[in-house]
Parts: sequence; C-alpha cells; structure tokens
Amino acid sequence: MSWRVLAGLALTACLGACAAVPADRLGTAPPLHELSPDEQALDFPLRIYDPWEGTNRAIYNFNAQFDEYLFLPLVRGYEFVTPDFIEDRVTNFFANLTEFRNASNGLFQARPDIAGRAVIRFALNTTVGVLGMFDVATPMGVAQQPLDFGLTLGRWGAPNGPYLVVPVFGPSNARDFTGFVADSAIASTVPPQSIITDWVYFNPMIYVLYAVDLRRNVNFRYWGSGSPFEYDLVRFLYTKKRDLELRIGTLPPEGTDPSPFRPPGDVSSPSSPRAPAHAPAGRLLP
Repeated sequence: MSWRVLAGLALTACLGACAAVPADRLGTAPPLHELSPDEQALDFPLRIYDPWEGTNRAIYNFNAQFDEYLFLPLVRGYEFVTPDFIEDRVTNFFANLTEFRNASNGLFQARPDIAGRAVIRFALNTTVGVLGMFDVATPMGVAQQPLDFGLTLGRWGAPNGPYLVVPVFGPSNARDFTGFVADSAIASTVPPQSIITDWVYFNPMIYVLYAVDLRRNVNFRYWGSGSPFEYDLVRFLYTKKRDLELRIGTLPPEGTDPSPFRPPGDVSSPSSPRAPAHAPAGRLLP
C-alpha cells in the first residue's frame, strides 16, 4: 500500500473523529466575563438604546419628506423675500424670549448665576436692544447659556431613556421629550412668560414665522450626508451632543465674563472676545 493511500486513510479518520465531536466541545473557550454596558459602548459606539427603532425610522422618513416638500420651501421663500438684516432681527427677537426658559431652568438646577445671567440678558436686550432685536448683552460679556428641562432632569441624575424621534421636531429621547413638554407647560402657565407665550406662540402667523426662523438656523439636511447609515449617525451624534451639553453645563459660555455680577472697575477677570451677533432662537431638533 503506497504512502498516499495511507495518508488519505489517516485524513479520513481525522475528519470523521472531528465530525463526531459536538461543536460546543471543539475547544471554544467561554468568555472570561460578560461585557458591561460601558464596555459594549466602547466596542459598538453607534449602538444607542433604541427599542422603538422601527417606529422611529418610519417617523424619521416622514420628517425627511415633510422637511423637503414643506418646511424647506417655506424657508427658501422666506429668505428670498426677507433682507438679511431683517432676518437677523427676527432671530434675535425669538432668541431673547428663550431667556425665560434659561432663567427658570437655572433656578431648577440650583444655579442662580445662570438664572441671573438670563435675567440680565433679557433686561438689556429688551430695553437697549429694542425688544430683543439687537443682542447688546453678548458684546458686554453676558453671553447666552441655553438650558432646558431635559438638561435639568439630567443634572439631577435622570438617564436618557429610550431614543425617540418626534414628528417634525426630530431626534430626542424619553428624558428630553419629557423636558420639552415640561418647558412648554411652564411657558403656558407661569407669568410673565405665559403672557408672552399667549401673544406670540398662540398666534398662528407669528408661530409660523418662529418655526421658519428656527429651521433657517439649523443647517442639518435630511440625507445630506450621503450615508446609508444616516439614521444611526444622527442617533449617535444627538445622544453624544446632549451628553456633552450636560457635562459642560456647569461652565460659563465661551467668550463671556465668568460672572454677570462683576462690579465696575473689577479687572480680575480677563476681557472676553466678541461673540457672534445672534444665536439660534431655539431647537428644531429638541
């Protein structure tokens, strides 16, 4: 018998022996330990808790169609007929109204410095800035520090909860959407903010102007990334953006004096550079 025949018989015997051994006994070592959520986040950074992903994706597609065929045409028409100077005045006007939300959430977060900053900004921009149409507070070293009730809940330990896509508004999560509802309820019931809310946001024409101005200040365009995984990317970026806002929420905004209450002649704080002339009026993507 030649050596080739012997080698073939030996190989056949080995393969038969392997086939007779169950797969779970082929030497596969069990994991040393189960991965913690933090370790899973490192291994799969785009994995965000999204138990309603099917519904969220359907709403995401709806928002993309709504944006393309209704919202953006309104924005382009508004930009076509409105001079840039007037657009900036409208943006500043609505941005000034958000100081109520910033002040109330500053108090809810036990941060009187932020609440005081918002009050000072509103007073300066409403009077010297002509009803908020000119942002005079930022060049004076009192820059805006946006807050919302979602960040307030996060400050006191509330987790993000499930990821959520809200019709028209876009990405959110259970905590932030709860905060959005709370901010809206406060704006509608607590004076003096409720008085302004009744006049501005319950007026259909003014509210449409507010929404268009808000969308104009958001550069995001659906499917503009060209990636087939845009939904996953938006979900990841939104979550990390909110985590970052929560972490740096204790810091004063860039380009501002550390305290709006600095007495005249106090030179202990360095002068701050000029900040942009206006800030977005609010959030299209809560």
